[in-house]
Amino acid sequence: MNIDSIKDGYVIDHIEAGKAMEIYKDLKLNEVDASVAIITNARSNKMGKKDIIKIDKKIDINLQTLGFMDSNITINVVENGNIISKTHITLPESIVNIVSCKNPRCITSVEKDLDQIFILTDKENKVYRCKYCESSMK
Repeated sequence: MNIDSIKDGYVIDHIEAGKAMEIYKDLKLNEVDASVAIITNARSNKMGKKDIIKIDKKIDINLQTLGFMDSNITINVVENGNIISKTHITLPESIVNIVSCKNPRCITSVEKDLDQIFILTDKENKVYRCKYCESSMK
């Protein structure tokens, strides 16, 4: 299979196999005025299989969302056909408005304009807790 290289934009690499479409939806890449290529189940020496997303335009990418979804992702910034930087994503210390608290008694269930804030409390097990009610989620 042959996928064209991009001149300017991003390559989101080392995505866990099968997660590319979820990331595509969460980053709202369907709303971007750019070509987006999704490669699934690509061979990887390090991971066995991986997914890759190529975006042929510079856009704002929510690194919090990427880090929360898959902390092994690498983002390559491409300019004039060359990779100019590579960023390894890590778990964010906090996430805002990416997920909602499932606790029906949480204040965020009543106050609709309140930000949904979760704090990383257990890095090893990827556990976040709601800032308001301390409900946990993975």
